[in-house]
Amino acid sequence: MKILVVDDEKLLVKGIKYNLEQEGYQVVTAFDGEEAVRLAHDESIDLILLDLMLPKMDGLTVCRTVRGFSEVPIIMLTAKSEDIDKILGLEYGADDYITKPFNIREVTSRIKAILRRVNPAPKNGSNKDLIISGDITLDYNFRRVTIKDKVIDLTSKEFDLLELFVKNPGKVYTRENLLDIAWGFDYPGDVRTVDVHIRRLREKIEEHPAEPEYIKTKWGVGYYYKKD
Repeated sequence: MKILVVDDEKLLVKGIKYNLEQEGYQVVTAFDGEEAVRLAHDESIDLILLDLMLPKMDGLTVCRTVRGFSEVPIIMLTAKSEDIDKILGLEYGADDYITKPFNIREVTSRIKAILRRVNPAPKNGSNKDLIISGDITLDYNFRRVTIKDKVIDLTSKEFDLLELFVKNPGKVYTRENLLDIAWGFDYPGDVRTVDVHIRRLREKIEEHPAEPEYIKTKWGVGYYYKKD
């Protein structure tokens, strides 16, 4: 697994790189936004650790630019604690965020959790592990979604949410439920994180996101997947 670490604090990058290499990862580094985009485009990257405040191109712009050509998981690193910065990171396509200062064990734990979801252990007969619901087909070993024979590019978290919904049609999940299931009980974010991801997911899978066919809203309660 190759991880791209992007931060203009060279000592911090050196420390992260050393610890990730001890965990067996290959690490490439960038110290500004433009170099980060180039490496994300040219290298085969499995995950990006991306600082919010960068020279030449800020982290949010890097995130949005990378999302134009790749669905590689992105964890934002930010020294800012305001909720708006976290939500903006998710709006632009980030999968997770960690607020500085952080414990390196937290970083490696988040990385492992995301990579396990994106690259699950192969199963016997993996080509049979499909979920088909009307026009939607989920291959949850290869984490690929097709709708009406068109492949839809989803981030790891968007795939997790869609898989949960499709496996449980008609079941209403509160935003708190979804936050706990998809992000974990110890996730420091709030329910607005869920709303951001649901909106982005609808924009990708729904023909008319304002009038969703698949993921519907139970007003005052939460979200559910249509019944067949």
